[in-house]
Amino acid sequence: MHPTHRLFAIASQTRTMSSPFAIVAGVGPGTGATVARKFGATYPVALLARTPANYEDAVKDIKAAGGKAIGLSADVTDAKSVKDAVAEAQKQFGADKCAAAVFNVGGKFIKKPFLELNQEEFESGWEGNGRGAFLFSQAVLPLLLNSTDLQYPPTLIFTGATAAMKGSALCSSFSTGKFALRSLSQSLAREFGPKGIHVSHVNVDGVIDIPKTKEWMKDAGPDSKIKPEAVSRCCCIIANSKE
Repeated sequence: MHPTHRLFAIASQTRTMSSPFAIVAGVGPGTGATVARKFGATYPVALLARTPANYEDAVKDIKAAGGKAIGLSADVTDAKSVKDAVAEAQKQFGADKCAAAVFNVGGKFIKKPFLELNQEEFESGWEGNGRGAFLFSQAVLPLLLNSTDLQYPPTLIFTGATAAMKGSALCSSFSTGKFALRSLSQSLAREFGPKGIHVSHVNVDGVIDIPKTKEWMKDAGPDSKIKPEAVSRCCCIIANSKE
């Protein structure tokens, strides 16, 4: 049996009101929603986004398929907003365990000559990816630490980008944020791995095929973009690994 299917089969057999849940931050019409739907086939799942329009369709889809899902409006750059959202998910699902937490916040993308950037524009790249990942991790790690008795290690996943590996010209703000995200994931992996938490940085090295990139790379061919479904499969395989 495919590892992803095995994960779903095992978890579905034991789903109850007190079952562990999954939480996805940064839900939009592309990758975030696809990841949430994938995990929603197995776990109750909380979908976090700034505005309800970003998670409403995915919540409906998960429920229509027989799953449990809630959408929560949250700003990952605000500590109280993140803590309140995680607490509300615990309350609504009646659970103190989390099987998987996925941070999929893209952050603000600014492509601009460095000498033309103002301080606010530069810091915007770090706020979503650096501060946001920090606050999200602090909110979910206690739940993950309480879930090390599950079939598979509780998992904290960060979705990254090419900018996490190399800083391109005109992208100093965005790449700084993505480097911070990757660095944080490495530090957390080394700190919490020995405690039974699987921490992973998924480097999405390419343009994802989502509505806002529809006009990008139009002449590059049908396979030039990464499908959101491929990213969601990768996240589920990671969550289904004991390594």
